[in-house]
Amino acid sequence: MSAPEAPLKNPAELSARLELAGAGRLLLVDAAPALTRLLSESRPEGESVEVAGDAMRSVKATFDAILVWRENRVGSQAVLELAARKLEPGGVLWVVTAMRKVMGPRTPAAHRLELADIRKLLEPKGMRHDREVRVTAWNVGYRFVKE
Repeated sequence: MSAPEAPLKNPAELSARLELAGAGRLLLVDAAPALTRLLSESRPEGESVEVAGDAMRSVKATFDAILVWRENRVGSQAVLELAARKLEPGGVLWVVTAMRKVMGPRTPAAHRLELADIRKLLEPKGMRHDREVRVTAWNVGYRFVKE
């Protein structure tokens, strides 16, 4: 399930705020097409791989950075666990999800993936939440660093 097409929040600065330009290998999971284009243009030297969440098992390589776009809790645990395993030590994992109190996303608020859900899953795996970035008017990205 790919992300809906939504206007990016301040695209001129979004790439810099995500700090993915320096990542050698970037995995994009279910990312919105506009975000995929923006990150590809800002990373002329780096390798980017796009994959659907249900095809994560086919990815065998590890990555310096991974961006996962998940709005719905359903299926999120499996995708995030696989993403955490494919991340290099010292790598970063961005999880972009719909904010709870906005009306735009197609996922009802009661079923949205929240920061508390993500922390509960990733912190026991040695990942620390260290910041967040607004990606669209409806979506926010949470960064986790693998220690």
